[in-house]
Amino acid sequence: QVQLAESGGGLAQAGGSLRLSCAASGRTFSNYAMAWFRQAPGKERDFVSSITRSGVNTYYADSVKGRFTISRDNAKNTVYLQMNSLKPEDTAVYYCAAKFWMVGGTDPSQYAYWGQGTQVSVSS
Repeated sequence: QVQLAESGGGLAQAGGSLRLSCAASGRTFSNYAMAWFRQAPGKERDFVSSITRSGVNTYYADSVKGRFTISRDNAKNTVYLQMNSLKPEDTAVYYCAAKFWMVGGTDPSQYAYWGQGTQVSVSS
């Protein structure tokens, strides 16, 4: 089992920044590809970004490319999502997820472990 706990959400103005963190515990963190998803009210859970277990390769949804940066610190068992140039449409609950493999994907069903989510609200 892997336990995931997100933090760092909150309220930001359009154009502002937030940094999300996801702390993992329970298993060897470096064995897991990690990802961030988000879910707005009444919508499906959408892929935001993922990072391979080594941290060498990263992937982004087109909607966040150039604005968000995913990173991980395997020594601290933590994955991060730096969000810059925030837009009101970024408002959602953000979830981190873990997959026991080298690389993740964009389909939520590929991830076995999830955090409880953290709310990000962006005002215009």
